[in-house]
Formats: sequence, structure tokens, C-alpha cells
Amino acid sequence: MQSLNLKLSTDFITGTRSFVPGRSFGEERRQCLSFRVSYRNCRIVACSVERDGNGEGTSSSSGSGSDHSPSSFLSRSQTYAMLKQQMKVAAQSEDYEEAARIRDSLKSFEEEEPVLRLHRLLKEAIADEQFEDAARYRDELREIAPHSLLKCSSDATTLGIRVQVRSLYIEGRSQPSKGKYFFAYRIRITNNSDRPVQLLRRHWIITDAKGKTENVWGVGVIGEQPVILPRTAFEYSSACPLCTPNGRMEGDFEMKHIDRAGSPTFNVAIAPFSLSILGDGSGDAF
Repeated sequence: MQSLNLKLSTDFITGTRSFVPGRSFGEERRQCLSFRVSYRNCRIVACSVERDGNGEGTSSSSGSGSDHSPSSFLSRSQTYAMLKQQMKVAAQSEDYEEAARIRDSLKSFEEEEPVLRLHRLLKEAIADEQFEDAARYRDELREIAPHSLLKCSSDATTLGIRVQVRSLYIEGRSQPSKGKYFFAYRIRITNNSDRPVQLLRRHWIITDAKGKTENVWGVGVIGEQPVILPRTAFEYSSACPLCTPNGRMEGDFEMKHIDRAGSPTFNVAIAPFSLSILGDGSGDAF
């Protein structure tokens, strides 16, 4: 299958950075947030703090699975992200004893964390064709963390236009201790119809783990309005920062057929996909 040129961009909620052939990386269309992480003199405490009704903080140890509420899962996810980054900091500082200690803590956390454990058991049950067990694990996940069942990939076709998406947590550009989580996503748009189309506008619906939703509209993608010929594809990469370790995205592309004058525009669905530090182990979507 013939594909158009791949262009890499970072399409933030707060701005847009595109790297286009012939343009210096230093040239930007708009000011962008910087998510550069400094590891010098950095120490991340692997614990979480929850607030009681009086606003007082109470310590919560990692791996505690007694509270299955969404807020507790959010807190444990933040702890997990900080543990992973703390191990990376220790390794970069060549403190291998500390890195090994944190690695063991991560293994323990992954075994005790209900959502991670149920995901592992679900995958094992499916692999062993134990479908009754798999259904039970799935139902337990649906009860304690329904959003965790949403995959980090999606695939939808509208009027012959197929949109595939795959998201990935970028640990190196995230700062869990400051509530900053960075996710990249890759999109392939394949025109399986017999008519050429042009992508005019994009619309994203971004929801974080606290239920806060933001609608984002923009002209085209990565600074252009690509024309996609029949039986060809257009791919691009972009990114989205969140203030929570989990979230979801969905939306649509506004397109039109360009082989006939006056053709009306139509919307192409982008099916929901997860933004998650836990991933889903599904590998590449395409």
C-alpha cells in the first residue's frame, strides 16, 4: 500500500509544533509548553497523599488494594508513575542498589495493584482459553476501573475512510511529582474509497481521569490539510499532555471529496482510545 510522507509533530492542547522539511526545528508557529525534565538533584518520594474531608493529608502506601474507588485508583496510578520515574533517576545516577530496590518495589506493586493484577490474569486466562475465568476478571475490572478496559488503540471506518490510532505514555517527558503526564499518539488515515478526499479540520474530545473534558478544534493536522488519494494513506504523530496518569481521547475529522465541485463536507469518526501510563500490552495497532 502506498503511503504519503510521514511527518512528526507535537500537537499540544496549548500550542502546535511541527517539524517540516526545509524548516528549522527552532521555528515555531506558536509558543509551546516545555516538558523537559531535569534529573539533577531530583528525588521522588514513592507514596501518595489523599485528602480527608477536613483537607488534611493522609499517607497511602503503594500497592494497597483495599480501596477500589476511582479516586484511589488515580492515586495508585500516580504512585506507580513516580516509582517508575524514581527508578529511572536512580539508574541515570548510577545508584544501582537504589534502582534494584525500586525495581523490587515495582514488582510488588504490580502484583498487589488490583487493576494491574486483573489485567495480567485476564491476559493469561485468554491465552489459556479459560474464557469463564476471563469473563470474571473482565467483570471485576468493569466494576472497579471500567475505563481501564479501553485500549490504547482504536480503529474506525466512515464512508471508506479508516482511522487507526495508537497511544503511548512517554515517561521521559513526564513529571509525575508535578502532575504532568505526556502521551504520544500515532494516526494513520487510509482512504479505502474510490474518491480522493481532503482533511479540512480536526476535533478532539479529551477527558482526564477526574472527568474533566476539553474540546479542541483546529484546521487540518500538523499545519496542513492533506489530500488523500484512493488506496493511499496519510500518517502523522502528535502528543497530548495530561494532569492525570490516565485519560481518553476521541473525536472526528471533517473532510470533503475533491473530485466534484460543491461536494458537501462529512465527518470521519476517531474512535475512543485510552491515554494510560499502564498501557494495555496490545503492541502496535498498525
